[in-house]
Amino acid sequence: MALWFTEIQRHIDRLQEARQVIACGAISGAMGNFAHLDPRVEEHVCHKLGLMPCPVSTQIIQRDRHAQFLTTLAVIGSSLEKMATEIRNLQRTEILEVEEPFSKGQKGSSAMPHKRNPMMSERVAGLSRVLRGNALAAMENVSLWHERDLTHSSVERVIIPDSCILLDYMLEKFTAIVQGLVVYEDRMQKNIERTRGLVFSQELMLVLVGKGLLREEAYRLVQGHAMTSWTQGLDFRELIMKDEEIMRHLSPHDIEKAFSYDIYKDKVDYIFKRCGLD
Repeated sequence: MALWFTEIQRHIDRLQEARQVIACGAISGAMGNFAHLDPRVEEHVCHKLGLMPCPVSTQIIQRDRHAQFLTTLAVIGSSLEKMATEIRNLQRTEILEVEEPFSKGQKGSSAMPHKRNPMMSERVAGLSRVLRGNALAAMENVSLWHERDLTHSSVERVIIPDSCILLDYMLEKFTAIVQGLVVYEDRMQKNIERTRGLVFSQELMLVLVGKGLLREEAYRLVQGHAMTSWTQGLDFRELIMKDEEIMRHLSPHDIEKAFSYDIYKDKVDYIFKRCGLD
């Protein structure tokens, strides 16, 4: 969640920049040379509308501005898809660490009454493809004949309002998903424990290196028992403690340290503080 928070912060900055780039106007005539209009009129009108006069324009405002805006919306949508996909994966029956909100009387599947499908997450993931398609159309609009044709306008009548409305809808849906997200902490713990201690293999290897073993030797010793634990369903810690070669280098305190969750949680508060979430 902290990762997603910082990603959204970057998107807010991108969107503010894109809005500034696109907030420009032009009343400079058919060729952009103010042949029949005083430039001060353009400046006055743009000021009234909260726009900046384009430093230079032709008959039209150049479409790299609009392409930046549409691609920004598409990048935001892509991040929402990434987050929604993570929730969809974590809601799978064999993982089941989180679930998107599921209201009373809601149907998860028209065919199978027991299902609680992540329907909103799937919707967000799918609609992000529309935003990316619209962004591609916006980039196609950048190329203009003689810097002034109107091939872009027919496209923009569709992609600009549609993309803005669509991203607003996706943000509303994903906000509702996060606000109502059901988190199964006990399931997270069980999933970690399903590894039978294998998640501690790296720390165990590093403890052995700290005792003077070469890294390759420590890796070989730890990997052998890790593979046995994996293939035979045996407890990794018990296998390590039965290995006389390994235990010559480790004390009971070393084992406790290597198989502790503390090292993985020690810097969490620091990370949250660095993200501005303290």
